[in-house]
Amino acid sequence: MDDTLASLSAVDARRLIATREISPVELLDASIARIEALNPSVNAMAATCFERARIEARHAEHALMRGETPGLLHGLPIGVKDLEETAGVLTTYGSAMYRDHVPEADNAMVARIRAAGAIVTAKTNTPEMGAGANTRNVVWGATGNPFAPLLNAGGSSGGSAVALATGMLPLCTGSDTGGSLRIPAAYCGVVGFRPSPGLVPGDRKNLGWAPITVSGPMARTVADTRLLLAAQAGFDARDPLSYEVDADTFTKHRPIDAATLRIGFTEDFGTCALDDATRATFRKKMAAVARHVAVCEPVDIDMRDSDRCFDVIRAQNFVAQFREAYERDRSLLGPNTRANYEMGVKMTLADVVGAHVTQTRLYRRFQEHVQRYDVIVSPTTSITPFPWSQWHLEAINGRPLDTYYRWLGLTYVISMMTNPALSLPCGMDHAGMPFGLQLVGALRGDARVLDIAEALETAFAGDESLERPTPDLSALRAPVPQLKSIVTHPPVIV
Repeated sequence: MDDTLASLSAVDARRLIATREISPVELLDASIARIEALNPSVNAMAATCFERARIEARHAEHALMRGETPGLLHGLPIGVKDLEETAGVLTTYGSAMYRDHVPEADNAMVARIRAAGAIVTAKTNTPEMGAGANTRNVVWGATGNPFAPLLNAGGSSGGSAVALATGMLPLCTGSDTGGSLRIPAAYCGVVGFRPSPGLVPGDRKNLGWAPITVSGPMARTVADTRLLLAAQAGFDARDPLSYEVDADTFTKHRPIDAATLRIGFTEDFGTCALDDATRATFRKKMAAVARHVAVCEPVDIDMRDSDRCFDVIRAQNFVAQFREAYERDRSLLGPNTRANYEMGVKMTLADVVGAHVTQTRLYRRFQEHVQRYDVIVSPTTSITPFPWSQWHLEAINGRPLDTYYRWLGLTYVISMMTNPALSLPCGMDHAGMPFGLQLVGALRGDARVLDIAEALETAFAGDESLERPTPDLSALRAPVPQLKSIVTHPPVIV
């Protein structure tokens, strides 16, 4: 296994490929070798397509030899979350209903990254239909945290986060409704960026006008994240929220001095459940961050009523997507998906109208706060990783949670605001696990958030309490059989 190649950043690998200092074939082989060596310990991968990827890597190498201009992601191996359709590659959505499903076409986002030269190497694991922040399902099993494989890696983009943290792949895709890009990034010590709705086109959404669910990039660094976003973003007529964007908006480096930044921070948005130990960790982190910026002060943000609001808005998606499957055979749906659907069908038009009225009121209140600072900062997650064998978190500080996803409030309250948000690695927490800061930027200020995140990433480097943690790969050489124990029947890999 060539650890040097597998550990390259996406930006460096892309540069070395363009100058022919390394070949796409060499880079792919290094990624495959690391997947084969480490995946049995963390189970980040769903279906793989190594042989097709090798053919595409050779084509990418020959294109450079012919003098063709390389695309943004030319020759870079990439992992695609198993909620995203990939032509000719098994796409199960983590569901027993789709364990043999092979799409005939890529979805809009996958088509864009492949057109930019990315080589789809594997699908990454996700909970069934992306429901929940614990990546486990009956098709592929559970994904373990790379810092402690029996703990939760977050979700629903957990496989992508783990693949990145372990260096199995330089780039991965994710998607986010209530925090599915940001939470696994925080738990695994990588970057997850939730872009503004419509920036990354989605052509398969049943509710095309709804801004709650987005696709976006994940990577180990902010620079790598913005490289992937530049390829993902753009207009697609099938998505009514999509719009044209210049890739240079994200690839062009605009240096910011972290010492000039104004940060407003909140521990819980005035309403979100937060573990006491995580609250204490966050306070220590903000005291350390304050040394690097101009202003770092608490801000009183009252987002009460957001829980019920999110319940209704989220449930709309499940009703739109799963009515036929539920009515045909509800037993084929997992407990989280089924619970969301059943919650939704009990709601009335008055519930929906009330939720959107509340969302609008909260939105206007929140924008007033954002305008006073460069970013609003909060913890990304409410608690340190818990065992993946526990389906979901049942209580925080001894107080029971009323739904399986209530512990995700820190991220879903921001999803409803539609502001761009990024989880930035910020050292370790009180339990010795990765800790993430959620950076929330101005409305449609995606490029600015990435610039700020890169400035903070640079400022944190060398500060042991704030810099990005990395897992001990030598401890991930032995298989963890428990990760596969919940698989009932092996999937067909194409």
